Formats: sequence, C-alpha cells, structure tokens
Amino acid sequence: MDLADLSRRVARLDAALHPIATRPVPIEDLEGWAERMRAAPPATEEAGVAEEGQLVLRALIERYAEGDDAERVAIRGLFDRYTSFRWAVHLPERPDTAEGLRARLLHLSARDHDGDTRDELLRLRDLLAEAAAAGVDADPVLAEVAALSSDIDRYGMGSIRTILLRCVTRRPDAGQQGGADI
Repeated sequence: MDLADLSRRVARLDAALHPIATRPVPIEDLEGWAERMRAAPPATEEAGVAEEGQLVLRALIERYAEGDDAERVAIRGLFDRYTSFRWAVHLPERPDTAEGLRARLLHLSARDHDGDTRDELLRLRDLLAEAAAAGVDADPVLAEVAALSSDIDRYGMGSIRTILLRCVTRRPDAGQQGGADI
C-alpha cells in the first residue's frame, strides 16, 4: 500500500469509528457506566473494522519505521488529523520482547503526543515497566525509535525524541533499564 492509499483507508476507518469515539457520556445514568464500558467490545469491533484497522495500522507503522523523514511527517499528520482512528486502533503486541516494545514505541512515536503528552508519558512508563519486568533491554529500542521521532515540542513537555532519549539509561550502575527519568 502506498501512502495515498493508506491515507484514504485511515480516513474511511476514522469515519466509521467517529460516532463511537464521540459518543457522549450518559451523565444522567452514570451508575454502572464504567463497568458497561469495560464490558463493551472494542470500538473497532463495534464498528466492524477491527481486521482492516489492524492491517492499516501495521502498514503505517512499517512505513513509519522504513520511510524517510517526509513519510514520517506525513504519517504523524494522519494520526493528528484522524483522531478517532488514533483513539481506537492499537497494536496487540506486548512490550515483553524487543520486537513488541519496538512496535509499541513506533506507534507512540507516530502518534506524536497523541493530543496529550501527559497521557503518553503514562503509557510510556507502563510500556517500559512491562518491558523491564520481562527482561527486555529497552535502551537500544528507545534510541532507535527516538532517532525516527519528531523533535518538535508540541505542548511544552519536550518532543517525543527528547522524551524517549530521556528514558535511555546509559549508566551501568543504574540498576534498571529504561524509564529512569519519566
């Protein structure tokens, strides 16, 4: 799939997911709402786009990793523009292997702050904790993905590149891998 085809597919997926992503919270009936939300199928399943969403996301992440700077900027733009797609479509890989961590960090990098750097910092902390618990050396993966990431500080908390590089632990006596400065 070329980038133009991916863009069209992301736009269609976003349109299918938008009604679910923007569904109002029923403030008149909040009792049990959180439980109902947890029990509900994922938005991609509810919209009938789970398989295509995964296919398109994997293609975007692959292009992001292998493409040039201009392609990465364009892919970041897709995630920025199509917020329902960005909200609903996620990778199933766990960060318990270097490959799984790499995929998840590439997705984080492509989302480029995901609209709120604070949420991304929490996700990053959790990813790195899970990787560390599985014995994954996160530092080389963090450095690799940081090199592909944006250097634009969108919200005053650092660029994604800077944030990822701050997580790299270079001291051998640090006693932990990655995530030291989150």
